[in-house]
Amino acid sequence: MSTHPEISQRDLRLRSKEIMDAVEGGQTFTVTRDGHQIGELVPLRRRRRFVPRAEFVAMSRTAPAVDLQRFRADQDALLTDEIDPYAR
Repeated sequence: MSTHPEISQRDLRLRSKEIMDAVEGGQTFTVTRDGHQIGELVPLRRRRRFVPRAEFVAMSRTAPAVDLQRFRADQDALLTDEIDPYAR
């Protein structure tokens, strides 16, 4: 059972601007047809382009430690001179 407001297919058609404005504002709706739930209108997640420094520092505190020598050895094992990065 959905906890989102339900709108009928007819309401969606007749009030599309109002409903789409609400979706753009973060509201989610369950769409029904003949009383049966058939889908959901959900806002798209917007990707952030910037992470504040304090948030990055907080996330970094719990990140696993990286062994730089082992990391480099893994890269060297995978990359050889035979691979041309510009070949198509």
